[in-house]
Amino acid sequence: MNTDDAYNRWSQTYDGVENKTRDLEGKAIRHVLNGISCHHIIEIGCGTGKNTGWLAAHSQKLTALDFSEGMLRQARQKVTDVKVSFQQADITLPWHVEQAELICCSLVLEHIQDLGFIFQQAAHSLQKGGQFYICELHPYRQVQGARARFEHEGNTLHLEYYVHHISDYVSVALSEGFSCTALHEWFDGDDRAEIPRLVSYLFTKGGT
Repeated sequence: MNTDDAYNRWSQTYDGVENKTRDLEGKAIRHVLNGISCHHIIEIGCGTGKNTGWLAAHSQKLTALDFSEGMLRQARQKVTDVKVSFQQADITLPWHVEQAELICCSLVLEHIQDLGFIFQQAAHSLQKGGQFYICELHPYRQVQGARARFEHEGNTLHLEYYVHHISDYVSVALSEGFSCTALHEWFDGDDRAEIPRLVSYLFTKGGT
């Protein structure tokens, strides 16, 4: 199903239905970015605003982007902080944003084929020394058939997705002048005997 159409439909129930992936990512971002304080943060794929309020509390300005107007509608109702600017945007096209110290991208890139373009745009949109946080469904789960899906009017709807391995993220990041400063795998119930549900990365922009 078309990603935009799917998320517009999903926005109606996204917050109210149990979602282990969504909830574990919320824990991951708060752990990895614990203690952050930024002037400007860019949130890619803000969805219904599950992390937006928390990020706003750690910044003076937050630009929250999403492809889905339905998701943005929910986020605007949930987060009314004047520091937050919500914008509908397609991240597969050039980003028109002010440079920031931090970009956050949660559960988005499985729907994006070209990681290289995303890292190019992130490099342009970050200040020197800026950080790029990414958290995604673990590729081990993807190759076993796990993917974003939801129930709608009695049917299970599956979203378009691409499998990106950990080495894909790291190699593309290095080619765009980033270093990998943190890498974590996240498990349901912290049970490390099971396949991890998520993987998170923290990349830092080098150069001049």
